[in-house]
Formats: sequence, structure tokens, C-alpha cells
Amino acid sequence: MRRVADDRRRVLQDCGIDPATLDLLSVLRRSGPPYRLSTREIARRALVTAGAVSQRVSRAEREHLVERAAAGHGSRSVLVTLTAAGHALVERSVDQVLGREAELVRGLRPDERAALVGLLDRLLSDVTGRVLP
Repeated sequence: MRRVADDRRRVLQDCGIDPATLDLLSVLRRSGPPYRLSTREIARRALVTAGAVSQRVSRAEREHLVERAAAGHGSRSVLVTLTAAGHALVERSVDQVLGREAELVRGLRPDERAALVGLLDRLLSDVTGRVLP
């Protein structure tokens, strides 16, 4: 698994994005138009702390991948919006990662790929049931 993870990091590096930023942009992208969420909702969906979200948003904002704004007059809530540059980067990065992963499993027969998917789904369900309350 480490080799696969290392390969994924190389693909992301070639795309010009780190895993944490990809996670942030992906959470925003999956939220659908207008690709805007509160920092609290980002933390909930990404399963990270508020501090981690703050660091990720600051870095992505410096790179013009997201914009941050107060939720409304007098509100302490912060909304984060995916920019056009951020949207293009996440789309390109995900395409590259998925393409590479497809390349890596090409050596398996279709029935072996189906079995692998089934086993990974089962493992994820089991781990999720035991790790998350």
C-alpha cells in the first residue's frame, strides 16, 4: 500500500497540489454549485479539526484556489468558495489520479477488479463501523 500512496503523492505533485489541498477542494467541489461551505461544514465533511481547515483554507486562498468571506453581517461564521482556478485544478487533479489508479489495476482481469472493489467496500464498511461512533 505504501507504494500506491507514494505513487499517488507523485501524481499530485506533478499536478501542483498536495493531498490536504486536494481534500479541501474536493469537499467544496462535491458540495455542488455554488461550491461554497462554512469552515465548520468543511471540517465535518473532511473529518479534520477546525485548525486543519484554517491552515488548508489559508494556503489555498494564497494560491487563489478559494475565497473566504464572512457569512453575513455580524456573523462569526466563515464561508469558503471554490474559485474558477480551484475548480479547474481539482478537476484536472482528480482526472490524473483516477487515470493513474486505472493504469495501476490494468494488470487485473475484470473479475479480479470486481472482487477487489467488493473486498475494499466490505473493508471500508467494517472499519467505519468500528472506528467511527
